[in-house]
Formats: sequence, C-alpha cells, structure tokens
Amino acid sequence: MKIALVNAGIVGMTVSEVRGFGRQKGQSERYRGSEYTVEFLQKLKIEIVVEDKQVDMVVDKLISAARTGEIGDGKIFISPVEQIVRIRTGEKDLQAI
Repeated sequence: MKIALVNAGIVGMTVSEVRGFGRQKGQSERYRGSEYTVEFLQKLKIEIVVEDKQVDMVVDKLISAARTGEIGDGKIFISPVEQIVRIRTGEKDLQAI
C-alpha cells in the first residue's frame, strides 16, 4: 500500500496500531482449554492528508491495495481539514503537507 501511494506522489502518512470492532463483532479463541471472546480486534489506522483533487486517486489506490473481499477489509473516512500548520517551520496549509 505504501509503495502504491508513494508512486502516486503521496509524501507522508501516519499509521497507528489500534483496536476496534465492526460488523465482525469480535472472535472466539481458546487459551489453555478455555474459550474466550476477543471483543476488540487489532487493526491499522492510516491517516493521509491530501489536496481535494487527490482524494479520489488516493481512495482508488487504497481500495486496490487493501481489498480482499473479506470482512475486515476496513473503511475509508473522508473528512475536511480546516487548516494545517507545520510546527517546526510555521508553514501552513498545502505547504505544510
């Protein structure tokens, strides 16, 4: 996924290991003969900030790289970003991406 995005001109992203659940709810596992339910599953959260004109391309790249057709492929949330400020330089908006 990273290679596809870098090749498309995306210069950065944040990847976080998170826990959550969606339609798959959780899963049952066995440990030392006892069955228990894992309520929150490990997931990756990827955050990418791009110009409006890049959104559709990034969505297409993410879907192409991540889609397996199985439950748990994930979701893409698209939100507006009001302002970006690079702390080190004070650059704002597109220059700060």
